[in-house]
Order: sequence, then C-alpha cells, then structure tokens
Amino acid sequence: MALAPSGKATTATTLREKNKLRTDERIPMNRRDFLSSAGMLLAGQSLRAVLSAQTKPGDVRAAGKADHALRIEPCTLEIGPGVTVKTLAYNGQVPGPLLRLREGVPTSIDVTNASADPDIVHWHGLAIDSLNDGAMEEGSPMIPAGQTHRYTFTPKPSGTRWYHTHAAAYGNLSAGTYSGQFGFLLIEGRENPAHYDQEFNLAIHHWEPSFVPMVETMREQSSNMPLTAGSDVGYKYATINDRMLGAGDPIRVKPGQRVLLRLLNASATENVVLALPGHRFTVIAMDGNPVPNPTSVDVLSLAVAERVDAIVEMNSPGVWILGSTLEKARQMGLGIVVEYAGKSGPPMWKDPAPATWDYTQFASANAAPAPDGSFVLTFRDIGQQHGSQFDTWTINNKSWPEIEPLIVSAGKRYRLVFRNGSGDQHPLHLHRHTFEVTRIGDKHLSGLMKDVINVMPLGTVEVDFVANNPGDTLWHCHQQLHMDYGFMQLIKYSA
Repeated sequence: MALAPSGKATTATTLREKNKLRTDERIPMNRRDFLSSAGMLLAGQSLRAVLSAQTKPGDVRAAGKADHALRIEPCTLEIGPGVTVKTLAYNGQVPGPLLRLREGVPTSIDVTNASADPDIVHWHGLAIDSLNDGAMEEGSPMIPAGQTHRYTFTPKPSGTRWYHTHAAAYGNLSAGTYSGQFGFLLIEGRENPAHYDQEFNLAIHHWEPSFVPMVETMREQSSNMPLTAGSDVGYKYATINDRMLGAGDPIRVKPGQRVLLRLLNASATENVVLALPGHRFTVIAMDGNPVPNPTSVDVLSLAVAERVDAIVEMNSPGVWILGSTLEKARQMGLGIVVEYAGKSGPPMWKDPAPATWDYTQFASANAAPAPDGSFVLTFRDIGQQHGSQFDTWTINNKSWPEIEPLIVSAGKRYRLVFRNGSGDQHPLHLHRHTFEVTRIGDKHLSGLMKDVINVMPLGTVEVDFVANNPGDTLWHCHQQLHMDYGFMQLIKYSA
C-alpha cells in the first residue's frame, strides 16, 4: 500500500499506517522487509507527534461514572469439546455484553484497552458524530494500550445495531475483526415491535484463520463463491455466539411459539447462508430497519456485517439444526440446535431447495425519487502489490489512502452507483448514514433501508442516501481483507 505524498498525509492515513506497521511485525520476513523500507520509516517518524495527539484518550476520571463500560482484553474460549481459541474480546466474553440503549437518550461508554496494541470501537449503524463513530479514517481517536477512552453520543436510529473493532489487521490474522471483538447494540425506540414469545440474539463468527487457495477451498466451505483464483483467508472453526454446533445449549422452544431471531454476521470475511429445516423465516427488518414488505423465506443470506431480524413460527416439533446450508461449514461448527419441549435425539438436517437471495422481495417495486447528484464507483483488484500475499483493491483506479474524497452538500440526496468489476462478493458499508437501495441489476426498488449491501460478482447496485449528518464519513468493503488493502473512501461535506 502506497503512502500519501509528503505533506498530504491525513491523520486517518497515518493512524492506519501505524497500525499496519504494528500488526505486520508478526507476519513473514518478506512482508516485514517491505514495511521497514526507508520511506515507510521516515513517514512514520515525521508524523509521530500527530499520532500522539490524536490517540490521547479523554480524561474520564473527572467526568463521573459512565453508563456502560467495555474492556478490550485477551481471553481463551472453549468453543467445543477440547477446542479452544485465544482471541481479544470485550469483558472476556463473545459476543461482548449486550448493550440496550434508548433512541434519543444520551449515553456514555468507557472503553479500556487492556490489549498490547492501539484499538478502537465502531458503533455500527448509528447516525452519530465522526469523532465518536469509531473510525480512525474519520478522525476518531485510537485508544492506546493500557488507557481508557469515553465515547459519548445520542443513539439513533432504533433497531438492531452492533459494535466492533475498526482496527486494521493486514497480515495479522489475530487482529481486527478476525478477533472476538463484537457485540449486539440494540437501540429501543417508540415503535411497537412485532409480537413474539421469545427472542434470541445469534452472532456468527469464524475462527483460526489462515491463508488458503481461494477457489479450491471456498467452493466447499464458503458461501462467498468467488469467480477468480488467488489467495484468501480460510477458517478452521465457526460458531454461533461462542459455541460450535452441538457444543452449547440449544434454543429451547414450545410448539406454537413465535420466536424472534436477531442474526448478525460478525465474521471478518465470510458471507453465510442459513436454513432451519421444517421452518420458514419471516424477515421483518434488515440491518435494524423494518422492511416495507415482510416476506417468508426458506433460507437467509447474510453478508459480512449484515443483520436480519426474522420471526419463526415454531410449528414443526422435533430437534433441528439451524445452520449453514453448506455441509463443510456445519462440520466446522456453523450451526445451533433448536429443540422443542419434550423432544430429544440427534438434531436433524434436511437440505433446503436451491434458492437465490433477492433483496428486492423485501422492498417496494416503486422507483425511488431522482437524486440531486450521483457518483459512479467501480471497484476491482489489481493483483498483489509490494510483495503482499493479498490483492490490492481500487475504487475508480485508486486505492486508500491515495484516493480523493467524494464531496456532498448538506440536505441533498445522492446516489452511489456501485459497479463490481471483480469476481468477489463485496458487502459495502456506509458509516453514519442509512441508505435506500434503489436498484439491483435491472430491478428498480425503494423503501429498503440498510447500511450494508452485498454486491455480487460483476454486478451493479445503486443506493441513495441523504447527506443529513455533516462530518467525515467512510464507506468501504466490510471484508477486513479488502478494507485493509485499499477498499475505502471518505465522503466529505462541502463548507
């Protein structure tokens, strides 16, 4: 990854570059040699004072006790019988503590970094200010090792949000979202939720990552299904919350109950497709936002960082597996047992009928209003650069940090035309705003509000957002591997 020209490097750029130097100390010599080049070292030294100022935490001692507290710390999880993983987590648990906040009620959250490296927490899906959003590219401060930072904001909008680290990982596959740093963030509003008898929050994560040949491995155990060859990240284990399939307590239900499942894909790079044989999912919200057209489906597709709220009618007594539609992924642990009262025995699985995931079925078929402006954004990989094992990604032929921001005016409606020029799927996330999905391929739609949209290989998706939250705003691919290697860009508001 190239450095910004001398004198033009931003604080966000230098923070991510510093994190890159820290984490890449743990990877093979050829990568370390590249990152230790004279140019990289000089750039880091010249910006040391800026980094020190930007990563200084707030004085939380004089501000009283915070409403909530999180601690980033190493922990060891037993995810299955005799299977343990070492990771970083919040408060020693995975997922981190469930945070329930009230929409419009100010809150404060102290985050103590008890890890060895600077870190940061992103409050995913909230329309808050740039400094508290938790992205160093927007100017949010990193939390130095051993120190505490206080986030203060007024949460909105209501719905299923989540929090997670926004630190870079690069070649260190124990850092960033490869770790266990994630948790549910539920923002309660005034609206009446759908009637249900029980609720379960289920977060999917993959563990023990390693470098793998992309196509050979992913055709069997990944739902990403790339069209092109190359190196990628594969995994040894998968869990729902902190347990592999069959290792933890089942979801216990009774016949006739309506169960609300809040599903979160907290994987670093893996999209997933889920089924519960004998049952259907009625999707009522996506990324925390109610859908215009609640629809029942046999399978759910969740790209990295997506959330789905679904109601399941418990009308098929037995012991079942809620899990990945891929057998190899279930063998890795990607599933959880659903057990009806009075039923026992080994959990059952039946392959669902083949289905294509279609966002448009949950939306209105009416066309969205015309935007005030639009940006056409074409992204593709340009192969391995500077000795890296991974491809570098470009947006309109430029990579972060050497890419100009998009400029918007407050109050205007803008259309982002995402054109995928690669053979990979890309879950694209817009910070600090909610967007409306307005076109997928040749289908026009409206009313489907999200903050992550998965763009299929060689596909085109259009989304609209209203520039109603001034401040630096990041958009990027949420796959950690792609974000680290160039797939990011800022949106700035004009003066």
